[in-house]
Amino acid sequence: MVSATVSGGGGVDRGGHDDLVVVTKSSPSPFLLKTYMLVDDPVTDSVVSWNSDGTGFVVWQPAEFARDLLPTLFKHSNFSSFVRQLNTYGFRKVATSRWEFCNERFHKGRKEALCQIRRRKSWASKAGKAVTPTQKESDDDQRSSSTNSLSSGYNILMDENHKLKKENKDLYFELSGMKKKCKELIDLVNMYNTNSSIMEDEDDQRPKLFGVRLEVHGDKERKRKRIEEVSESARRILLSVNANK
Repeated sequence: MVSATVSGGGGVDRGGHDDLVVVTKSSPSPFLLKTYMLVDDPVTDSVVSWNSDGTGFVVWQPAEFARDLLPTLFKHSNFSSFVRQLNTYGFRKVATSRWEFCNERFHKGRKEALCQIRRRKSWASKAGKAVTPTQKESDDDQRSSSTNSLSSGYNILMDENHKLKKENKDLYFELSGMKKKCKELIDLVNMYNTNSSIMEDEDDQRPKLFGVRLEVHGDKERKRKRIEEVSESARRILLSVNANK
């Protein structure tokens, strides 16, 4: 803060006189300085930048702006809160198709003009303690950041909850699909066994005694081979099911 005393004759006087006037140059709000830094940084022009003539700025990607840029300076990721803060400093949204904001004293290359921007709401001193507007604005920014940090944490938890619900839903459908494939596998094996038994019975030329086939040499070997064929078919079906996951 720069200050000087001016005497009644127009010269600067360091002494104490009754007719002295204090000339003070105030500092811009921390919120305005931080916003100017974000807008003026060319690295983030794809997310936020000055408009074509430098009389305002445009938030091209609100989601990325809130998620990646706001937390770096404002300690929250609430885009709506950021817009409300702009409104309290007299910024206007000047486009319907995009987030473009203007203020007659917020221009590209005119950072020194930020100290002329004031909040619309005036703050009164309490209990006889004089508090400058800049101090009040800084305190308000801190309270807003703290509140919005809690809100941001709640939003993060809600997003994580939705994500877990979606994963559970996906797992449920995947499990249902696997149960269906296993049932199809069992049905195929049963059908194969049934068809094999029918074909074997039709091809069986062994003599019968009282309706029962008599055991002849080679029957056990033939049954063993049939069991191996069924097992091999089941193995191939399982490999096919796993390949389709």
